[in-house]
Amino acid sequence: MTTYATTTSADAAPQVAVSLYERLAEVWTHLEEQLDEVPVLRRLADGTVTIDDYRRLLFNLRQQVVDGSPWISRAAASFDIAHFELRSAAIRHAEEEHRDYLMIERDYVAVGGSLDELRAGRKNIGSEALSGYMFHYAAQPNPVGLLGAMFIIEGLGAQRAAGWAARFQEVLGLADSQVHFMRYHQQADAEHTGALEAILSSGMIDDAAADDIVRCAEVVARLYVMQLTELDS
Repeated sequence: MTTYATTTSADAAPQVAVSLYERLAEVWTHLEEQLDEVPVLRRLADGTVTIDDYRRLLFNLRQQVVDGSPWISRAAASFDIAHFELRSAAIRHAEEEHRDYLMIERDYVAVGGSLDELRAGRKNIGSEALSGYMFHYAAQPNPVGLLGAMFIIEGLGAQRAAGWAARFQEVLGLADSQVHFMRYHQQADAEHTGALEAILSSGMIDDAAADDIVRCAEVVARLYVMQLTELDS
């Protein structure tokens, strides 16, 4: 069973937080380099993306987003009373996200997709790997490392989703109602990243937890890129 200190010393806490932010920043930089090589995002950047590309992206994102609230709920159940703040945060987060897949469904139908086909779809190889990893990790005792997963997933929503939405609109002439999922997550995930930053700098994270957070962020970043790359696999 993995356990973590719920607090660090007053002197150590700022140092741990600074080091953690620096390490996570390196993970994020590498993630952005990998995203630049994702085929659908390259086409989006150079203006050759098609409406079929956008539908395929929504189709694949929906299959993974459906699992988001369940794995967060499982993580909440895995925190003991010594990690009450993290359990409470996970419960709130799961409640906020459990309807997110419905926004994708509406966007998908709005650009000509079939709701029945979308709901009958399955995860691609990357999504299977990502969801499997998240559910496995969430079931571990006190899965503090999942804060690294949140850093990646919420960071993508807060920092990249709105830009992707605007570019899809620019190239394909889409209305706001057809990119609602991506636009919504700029604000919603910015709020989530703010809450995450408060936890990371609160003194609850010790060196061992920081190591697990960074490692989880590295794994999730790689699997998320795989999900975006393997759209038809």
